[in-house]
Amino acid sequence: MAHLLVIEDSPDVHALLRETLQAEGHTVTGAHDGIEGRRLLADPQLDADLVVLDLMLPHVDGSVLLAELRRTSQVPVVVLSAKDAVFTKVDLLRLGADDYVTKPFDLTELTARVEALLRRSAPAAAAPAVLTHGDLTLEPASARVVLAGQEVPLTATELRILQLLLQRPGQVFSRPRIYEEVWEEPFVGDDAAVKTHLSNLRAKLREAAPEQDVVETVWGLGYRLRAPKVP
Repeated sequence: MAHLLVIEDSPDVHALLRETLQAEGHTVTGAHDGIEGRRLLADPQLDADLVVLDLMLPHVDGSVLLAELRRTSQVPVVVLSAKDAVFTKVDLLRLGADDYVTKPFDLTELTARVEALLRRSAPAAAAPAVLTHGDLTLEPASARVVLAGQEVPLTATELRILQLLLQRPGQVFSRPRIYEEVWEEPFVGDDAAVKTHLSNLRAKLREAAPEQDVVETVWGLGYRLRAPKVP
């Protein structure tokens, strides 16, 4: 099972999260404020498989911790956000969250999202050792992406989207299809998460190779990998 880091300041919610996630078989390390959370996130010995992060924390806001974390790590993050928080769903995804749950939340929904994200972040057993497309390579086992000789750090969800496109490079994927393949649940009509993760993915790839624009939009249909340029 996985090692989870829970950063939540409410003693009651923290205890409930720890008890629930441990009952699912996971090991849980906890932090009760932003300072303690920052220390644990920076600890190389912790090596968490996933972080559950409350946004409204004492001392250091959760959004600050998320931004700091994304400079050095792509560990999957599920954000807990109060309904009256100033951040919208798109804001949270742009900050680097892989998923989010709005408070007050249902424990069944939270555990389902944690388990789904852990599955998405784990390398597929049947995946090839390396996926290539022109000078873009992805190593599923190590979650390493290299484009034009430059390593591209991706979140777990961005990595899964890119892997999906690489496995079928000529196929056009609609946003609903991407959601169902990557999130492994039925699409219910809200494609904001897919749009935001795709935007983040394309921005990172363009930063590594501005002239390539690896993921192209097929207007009215969806997205696919652009054919590599012939030397």
